[in-house]
Amino acid sequence: MRSSIEENIIEVKRRVEEAAKKAGRNPEDVLILAVSKTIDVPRIKEAVQCGLNSLGENRVQEIMDKYEPMGEGINWHLIGHLQTNKVKYIIDKVCLIHSVESLKLADEINKKAEKAGIIMDILVEVNIANEESKFGIKPEDCESFIRELSKMKNINVKGLMTVAPFTENPEENRVYFKGLKDLLVDINNKKIDNINMSELSMGMTGDFEVAVEEGATIVRVGTGIFGERFYPNKK
Repeated sequence: MRSSIEENIIEVKRRVEEAAKKAGRNPEDVLILAVSKTIDVPRIKEAVQCGLNSLGENRVQEIMDKYEPMGEGINWHLIGHLQTNKVKYIIDKVCLIHSVESLKLADEINKKAEKAGIIMDILVEVNIANEESKFGIKPEDCESFIRELSKMKNINVKGLMTVAPFTENPEENRVYFKGLKDLLVDINNKKIDNINMSELSMGMTGDFEVAVEEGATIVRVGTGIFGERFYPNKK
């Protein structure tokens, strides 16, 4: 008998496949990133056993806590806001940082990557809807920001990420997903040295199908896989 997590994953995969085919895309070009924040290790392992070995965490501490218990073969992604003083803890643990939105942070990642002898893959977080409450570079500042990042030897800008507005109707976010794709194409066309972006991290449980139709290569799905989250009461 299938578990609810397995059934959820089958359903998410089906929906990604349908959205990709609708847009004339190959479903295999879309990574389903299982967002495992607040989820315990046994339940995360269920998702991994169903083939989702790319995990997204918002907080550095949760990656630290889960890194050893989850063992080998996991591709960890840091998708939440990252403070410069926390970079050192994850530089050798994550394969992609989705949330770079300041030169100060980029510089710190570059320094720690150099010290570790690696090139760190990153995405630039864009506040595509210009929401006051969200982190991210303004779309109009994105090109100049990326030109600065292109000078840093130990980071590799793989693409763009956004957190679209929360909405009941996913169609309302289509304009933002299309805008992020257009921004990526526009910046690539500028032929900036060391910049050739291919990744678009956009879309979550409520709107990932629209994101896939508009070109998402990574969708961040948590509730759609693990069910509603239970946040422990903060003391």
